[in-house]
Amino acid sequence: MKKVKLKVPATVANLVCGFDILGMAVYDPYDEMEFRLLETPEIIIKHIDSFGLPEEASKNVAGVVLLKIQEYFNLKIGFEVIIRKHIKPGSGLGSSAASAAGAVFGANILLGNKLSKEEMVYFAMFGEELASGVRHADNIAPCIYGGITLVKSSNPIDIIPLNSPDLFVTAVHPQVEVKTSDARQILKKNISLKSAVEQWGNIAGLVAGIQKNDYSLIGRSLNDVIIEPIRSILIPKFDKIKSKSLQLGALGGGISGSGPSIFMLSEQKETAEKTAQMMKSVYDEIEIENLIYVSKINPNGIQIVEEA
Repeated sequence: MKKVKLKVPATVANLVCGFDILGMAVYDPYDEMEFRLLETPEIIIKHIDSFGLPEEASKNVAGVVLLKIQEYFNLKIGFEVIIRKHIKPGSGLGSSAASAAGAVFGANILLGNKLSKEEMVYFAMFGEELASGVRHADNIAPCIYGGITLVKSSNPIDIIPLNSPDLFVTAVHPQVEVKTSDARQILKKNISLKSAVEQWGNIAGLVAGIQKNDYSLIGRSLNDVIIEPIRSILIPKFDKIKSKSLQLGALGGGISGSGPSIFMLSEQKETAEKTAQMMKSVYDEIEIENLIYVSKINPNGIQIVEEA
C-alpha cells in the first residue's frame, strides 16, 4: 500500500460525567487526511484548510505521532500527509484527537497493519500531549474504535468498546475560544467524598444504560456534579441551552470535551433537529457565530475512503 485517504470523525469526550474516560464518535463534522509513503525518512505535513496550524512535524499533532512511529520501527522511509480539517481546533469536538488518531491509523495501513488498536491509541496520545499537555485517550479511543468507548486505563492502555445506542447527537459550537489547557487549570484539585460517590453512581448508571439501551437510565445519568459546574461558566448561555434542550425532549447532555461545544442526545431525529434550531436561535440572538451538527452515533470511527 502506497497511498490511503481517510475520513476521521469528530468525537464527544467525557459524556458529561465520565471525565477523561468516556467518549463517543459522531459522523459530522469530520477531517480528511491523505497519506503517501516516501522513500526517504522525512515527515511532510501539508494543511489545505484555513486554520493556520503549524506544518513542522515536531510542532504538528499528526507529525509528532508519525515521528514516534518512525522512531519505534526505526523506519528508513517517511510519510507525506495532506490534511483538510473541518473539525475546528479548540471546538471541544476532538480536533486534535482526529489529527492524532488519523495519523497513526493511516501510517498503520501503509505499514501493513502492524499495530493493534491499543497500540494505535498509545501512539496517538503523543499528539494529544502536544495539543493539551496531557496524554489522554477519551477522544482518541472512539475515533479509532468507533461508537462509545470506556478508557478503563491509559497506563497500561485498557479500552472497553461499549454498545452504540440508536440515538441522535445534536452539537453546537459557539465561536468562542476555550483552550483545553485553560479548562483543565480551573478544575478543583480535591473533591468531597459525597460528590465523588454521586459521580460514580452517574458514570455506572450511564454505562449500564448504554449497554442495556435503557434511554431513561441514560438520561438520568447524564449529570455531572464535579466538572460541569466549573467549566460551564466559560460557555455563554450554557444553562439556557441545556434547560431548553430538556424541555424539547432531549434525554440530556452537556459540555463536549472541554468546550465550548455543547451536545445533547435525543431518541428522535425530530427532537434533535428542534434542539439544533433552538441552539442556533439562542446564539444568533446574542450575535455569537455558531456551527450546528446533527448526527447519529458513529459506530465505525475512522473510515477508509480510498487506498492504492
